[in-house]
Amino acid sequence: MTASLRPRDAAEVREAVDWALGSGTTLDVRGRSSKIALGAPMACGAILDLSGLDGVLEYAPEELVVTLRAGTKLADVEALLAQRNQMLAFEPPDLGPLLGGVAGEGTLAGVVMGNLAGPRRLSAGAARDHLLGFSGVNGRAEAFKSGGKVMKNVTGYDLSKVMAGSWGTLAVLDELSVKVLPAPDCTATLILDGLDDAAAVAAMCRAMGSPHEVSGAAHVGARTAIRLEGVVPSVAARLAGLRELLSATGARLAILETLESRAFWRDIRDVRPLEARPGDAVWRVSCPPTEGPAVVARVRAGAPVARWFYDWSGGLVWLALPEGDDAQAALVRGALAASGGHATLVRATEAVRARVPVFHPQPPALANLARRVKESFDPTGLFNPGRMG
Repeated sequence: MTASLRPRDAAEVREAVDWALGSGTTLDVRGRSSKIALGAPMACGAILDLSGLDGVLEYAPEELVVTLRAGTKLADVEALLAQRNQMLAFEPPDLGPLLGGVAGEGTLAGVVMGNLAGPRRLSAGAARDHLLGFSGVNGRAEAFKSGGKVMKNVTGYDLSKVMAGSWGTLAVLDELSVKVLPAPDCTATLILDGLDDAAAVAAMCRAMGSPHEVSGAAHVGARTAIRLEGVVPSVAARLAGLRELLSATGARLAILETLESRAFWRDIRDVRPLEARPGDAVWRVSCPPTEGPAVVARVRAGAPVARWFYDWSGGLVWLALPEGDDAQAALVRGALAASGGHATLVRATEAVRARVPVFHPQPPALANLARRVKESFDPTGLFNPGRMG
């Protein structure tokens, strides 16, 4: 049985890493395990369970900052912010159910370490853009802080941007601070019914390029959804302008008001339209928005039973298709060859994830840079070895 270490504070995190370093034991670093099935399978000597580092340390609504321990559930942070009508603007997704778990178990630190963002990524930026600071332990068992005691050999890196998206392979965080913003008073979603993929992407891009401050644009089936947020008079005025702008599409127009809109965009955020079935692999494909329909068409030519939807105005495509022996990796990544972009295998069996690169293969120059960053933070490869391939 794999040993499990469950530190209760930052000092015990450093002690655990120091023990691992001294004994040559690799660590499976996890918060509450909601996304443990995302990434290549790992064979580590011990589990470093951060769920004991729980709780919000400081919340300053007037300063728009919340500081929390690394094992704190995202759902708990969001509930706290809602009491003051504030939010995490990058709209972090809950991928637990998609990955075979339950909703509400993921941590905010885990979302940041995956650099995951929902539909509002278009207007609010990625998770890394909201990470203000953190403290943690590197692979030399040295405690460090972002913006404070920065390790000498990584001076010059923007640590927040380096850490976000590292999936726990560079350091163990024990505390982080993130930016929060006021939640909108009103949300309205303009629905365009009846557009095909290409027409829908054209409409979404036109809306995004307009002065109407769109905060979400998705296309599911034959429904194209464009979200507006803000105070009531502003949303009403912008909605009227958006309807006029898109009237020439010939689509049937409808409006989702605030409650319906919030439910709709939660489903988009959490990839619920796919509701992954047994035997389905799920891919997250990023490409130039106008290329999304062509990428999907190339995938469908090889896998007619594929299911899909678009987010980020067409720049993010979620695909579900029969897993087979390789999750259709050659087909999906080959479909990007002409347009550029990258594809991440978000959901597949452990056997398939052991055979197929989960994260998109990097070009040599970028791979060399990633290797040097890894060596700077974790020279002996203690943390999550092999998870990112």
